[in-house]
Amino acid sequence: MNRQIIISCLAAVLLFNNCARNPVTGKREVVLMSEQQELAMGKEADPQIIAQYGLLDNKDLQNFITEKGKAMAAISHRPNINYEFRILDSDVLNAFAIPGGYVYFTRGIMAYLNNEAQFAGVLGHEIGHIAARHSVEQQRNAMLGQIGLMAGIVLAPGLSQFAETASQGLSLLLLKFGRDAEREADRLGVEYSSKIAYDAKEMAGFFTTLEREQQKGDGEELPEFLSTHPNPGDRHTTVAKLATEWKQKLNLTNAKINRDEYLKRIEGIVYGEDPRQGYLENSVFYHPQLKFQFPVPQGWSYQNTPQAVQVAPKDGKAMMMLTLAQGANPKEAANAVLQQYKLQVVESKELTVNGLPAFAMIADQQPQQQQQAAVRTLSYIIRYNDINYVLLGVSGLSDFNNYAPTFQNTMQNFRQLTDTSKLNKKPQRVRIKTVAQSGTLDQALRNLNMPANKLEELAILNGMQLNDGVTKGMLIKVIGE
Repeated sequence: MNRQIIISCLAAVLLFNNCARNPVTGKREVVLMSEQQELAMGKEADPQIIAQYGLLDNKDLQNFITEKGKAMAAISHRPNINYEFRILDSDVLNAFAIPGGYVYFTRGIMAYLNNEAQFAGVLGHEIGHIAARHSVEQQRNAMLGQIGLMAGIVLAPGLSQFAETASQGLSLLLLKFGRDAEREADRLGVEYSSKIAYDAKEMAGFFTTLEREQQKGDGEELPEFLSTHPNPGDRHTTVAKLATEWKQKLNLTNAKINRDEYLKRIEGIVYGEDPRQGYLENSVFYHPQLKFQFPVPQGWSYQNTPQAVQVAPKDGKAMMMLTLAQGANPKEAANAVLQQYKLQVVESKELTVNGLPAFAMIADQQPQQQQQAAVRTLSYIIRYNDINYVLLGVSGLSDFNNYAPTFQNTMQNFRQLTDTSKLNKKPQRVRIKTVAQSGTLDQALRNLNMPANKLEELAILNGMQLNDGVTKGMLIKVIGE
């Protein structure tokens, strides 16, 4: 037997040994990960995701997602694994699943859903990704951990390692599924939500809400759900057709929608950023609890999580982040930063920033891979209230002189927050109101003293058009403190 035949035979044996039967299709497919490895991956990633975004402190909503999730998992194609369902304290409009049975909804997407049937459809869609092992297929395609996305933009090579979302566990939630996977997840979302007696047609209506949010034309980023769940074509028509077929198959004559029940559940949920966790206003970042502020460059994308505040220009050629470092003083903390990012000091000095002790340094990081350019950083480590705040700016070596003044402007203007209006800023919340008299949504919102420039936003939030009719006694969402 010649060498080529031996290699071919070995390859065939290896391929066969790595084939697994897909739980949904029943077909054998190449999967370079066992179920045990998949479960371990989810278990490792889950605490990273929780640390990055935090969990919503709402026991009733958490019980709701767990109850519906467990019921749906039981009738899924993979009822044998242990599923975990969580609501993240993030205003990002997203829901996602990771290998091993972990499903996450953000409070952002909970605010935009308008009934239990829509919720069930999205929940079924995410469980469908797990059931069909879509994330595992992405791992097979070597996509995992290679994204380096921050605030909806792609960072230049060499910069993504500084972004919190570049870790393996967190990049799981940023995986883009292909059209075939999305179609399959839609199909499974319809099947699973129908099997627990919900009207799956409502799922299509939520896709319309997401697309309207995308098309507002106010310069906002693409909703995260749409950026990580690319639209597989005319999904509205397909989902509606599938929903009708499942209703007939299950003889589901009284499919649940439960609009009022859902709206009452989300009464008071924070809408948008929670100021208590820090907020951006007029290009200044304020943190009322920690009592500091600093300017953010105009037009830069921005992301705030419990782990770090990250900002970057749209072209991704630079980034800045604020995080913390251990140490008894700024110089000691600077050494921790050097070790963490494997940096070599170019120059450094002790200084004060608005009366606060600080240590500034320029440091380089050599390319980790051949195709990457050298990276240069400017760091200010500022000690305030016994905490070492690290403001770190990073760009390619060739771009550094262009960005250095921008970095310095932010870092040198870090200061104590004393403005009581900023310290006491209240979060906006979803409030559920009863329509006083029949008419249009536009009239109802105006009667509730909603500002004219917020009417379209509120129409999208309600999953309605402004000229849609409303009836006396109907519940609708508004925004207030």
